[in-house]
Amino acid sequence: MNITVVGTGYVGLANAVLLAQHNRVVALDLDAEKVNCINHGISPIEDAEIQDFLKNKNLDLKASLNKQEAYASADYVIVATPTNYDPQSNYFDTSSVESVIADVQTWSPAATVIIKSTIPVGFTKKISSKYPELKIVFSPEFLREGKALYDNLFPSRIIVGDHGDAAKKFAGLLLQGAKKQDVPVLFTDSTEAEAIKLFSNTYLAMRVAYFNELDTYAAIHGLDTKQIIEGVGLDPRIGTHYNNPSFGYGGYCLPKDTKQLLANYDKVPSNLIKAIVESNRTRKDFIADDVIATLQKLKKSSESKDAASSAPPVVGIYRLVMKEGSDNFRASAIQGVMKRIKAKGIKVVVYEPVLKEPHFYHSPVINKLSEFKDKCNLIIANRVAADLFDVKDKVYTRDIFQKDA
Repeated sequence: MNITVVGTGYVGLANAVLLAQHNRVVALDLDAEKVNCINHGISPIEDAEIQDFLKNKNLDLKASLNKQEAYASADYVIVATPTNYDPQSNYFDTSSVESVIADVQTWSPAATVIIKSTIPVGFTKKISSKYPELKIVFSPEFLREGKALYDNLFPSRIIVGDHGDAAKKFAGLLLQGAKKQDVPVLFTDSTEAEAIKLFSNTYLAMRVAYFNELDTYAAIHGLDTKQIIEGVGLDPRIGTHYNNPSFGYGGYCLPKDTKQLLANYDKVPSNLIKAIVESNRTRKDFIADDVIATLQKLKKSSESKDAASSAPPVVGIYRLVMKEGSDNFRASAIQGVMKRIKAKGIKVVVYEPVLKEPHFYHSPVINKLSEFKDKCNLIIANRVAADLFDVKDKVYTRDIFQKDA
């Protein structure tokens, strides 16, 4: 098949690489540097499997900046452009998806459009009525940052929001590229597929929020969070997965998807979805307050040892990224904590190897880890890595199990 993938972020590039094992794929992007990297077998994003496949596998994959070239003879056009939540409109900004669909109408009207971007419930039906001559299908993705291709090779499920032949053929293409056998495949109506995506991510956010609130309770009452979580998790209906406390949920999907689902609940009786969104904000408030209280204790201890010490304390932010093996720090929870403590006038420095800029939100970026450790009185880390074991007495974290989820 001739397949065009528009957008080369985690979703787009993972799908392009997966499908290029057995099909002719053109990846269309606006970023010339990304296009050049892909065409030279280099992944522009942090993902071990994508890096390996681009370097070592025989893929029929070409990246392009040229729309006419990309859309020519396409059987499928996969839309994987970003749809950020717009707080002003209380709705996803779907302009990038709509722009691609307009391009398909112009350049390749016979192609089937597969929307992989996350969209509001009801969007596919609405846009299909605007372009009745196009075949537009929504197929949600369930990929983790840094593990996007792995999750395509070993998918938990494949869901396609259509019952027609083009939808079934597309599901077959995904199965053909996967390594996992007996993958569950579900064909639904388009609006139900959109709801599956938002409800899935909101459930994950709810689980994060639940264990974070458990940890907040334990911290305030001087209890051992680990003992409580381990005991709770022994119930097989709850389990021991996705239970590690953090500073809050963040990343590409969970913050915007929960807010979009809440917006979709307008005029629908509910309490839980709103609580999930508010819980994340409350957790970051608690973490920031706890960090400030920890600093005050450190300052008192320091002053009692050295009365001449008057230098203001420095707080270090260890990594902005959401998880190990990822280069994404969009909407990461630690940024929310950082902004809250900076608002109190506390001096903050950042260690983040992904950053090339000398400052992040007006805070100095220190690229040398040893210098970062020496400069900081307190280091806050959403996830603790081996890099910090030698300064663990300085580290503030709620990470108990040393794992991402």
